[in-house]
Amino acid sequence: MATAHAKHHDYHLVDPSPWPFVGSLSAFIMAFGAVGWMHHLYSAAPIVFGIGLVGVLYTMASWWGDVIKEAQYKGDHTRVVQLHHRYGMILFIASEVMFFVAWFWAFFNASLFPADAVQATRDAVFGCGAGTQMGACSVPGTWPPKGIEALDPWHLPLLNTLLLLTSGTTVTWAHHALLENDRQGLKYGLLLTILLGATFTAVQAYEYAHAEFAFSGNIYGATFFMATGFHGFHVLVGTIFLIVCLIRAYLGHFTPKQHLGFEFAAWYWHFVDVVWLFLFICIYIWGSHGAEAASHAVH
Repeated sequence: MATAHAKHHDYHLVDPSPWPFVGSLSAFIMAFGAVGWMHHLYSAAPIVFGIGLVGVLYTMASWWGDVIKEAQYKGDHTRVVQLHHRYGMILFIASEVMFFVAWFWAFFNASLFPADAVQATRDAVFGCGAGTQMGACSVPGTWPPKGIEALDPWHLPLLNTLLLLTSGTTVTWAHHALLENDRQGLKYGLLLTILLGATFTAVQAYEYAHAEFAFSGNIYGATFFMATGFHGFHVLVGTIFLIVCLIRAYLGHFTPKQHLGFEFAAWYWHFVDVVWLFLFICIYIWGSHGAEAASHAVH
């Protein structure tokens, strides 16, 4: 029997796993609960959503735990398998780039053509942002719409930019420390990166809580919160990714020659950094200048 199952190739034939089925079932339950909750279809909808969410999180933890076991203890991740994992991660990040392209497209479509007929139609249908008088945002040719007070890019957004740029430096320090087999440098670098990422999330939450405009009711708020909010979600995911890497570092999992999990976390974190730079320049800085120009035009 052992001979029949002996592996004479460098590829990883994955063992049968319950997680695809459990994960898809949990996702369906979560979606069913979410739809019922949003549309108030039945009273137990929040509970159904919570059950589905717990199932999805449990599936994620268990499935990725199995991947760690395959890499760390079973030796299934040969050089060929690692190469294919790298291809997969590159394609995943490329898909994430296109995901953010969609939000940048929405923002520039609205901001570069504020006098377009479609913008007037939006104002007529949705009205103005929270805290503005009806009809105030329908001034043609201005961006942001009249009544929207854009955030100052040189305060909290600049602080978050410095936090993320510094975190890119610390995760690079951790990577180089690992290559030099400096275990303490790896742990310190990861810990600092996690703290910087968590601080970024806290600052962004504070910024959202004190924003002068809302998500609903105006295209500016919708594009702003969708673009920056999804980035904030990616920062949160990346922080969790790095926390797992820190735990694995304390368990002694990574070696200078085999540390694919950490390498992917570093790639993902650098991607998050680069996206934020584009958000900071385009939405915060360029957007604030647009607000100044609109203010001068009105006066």
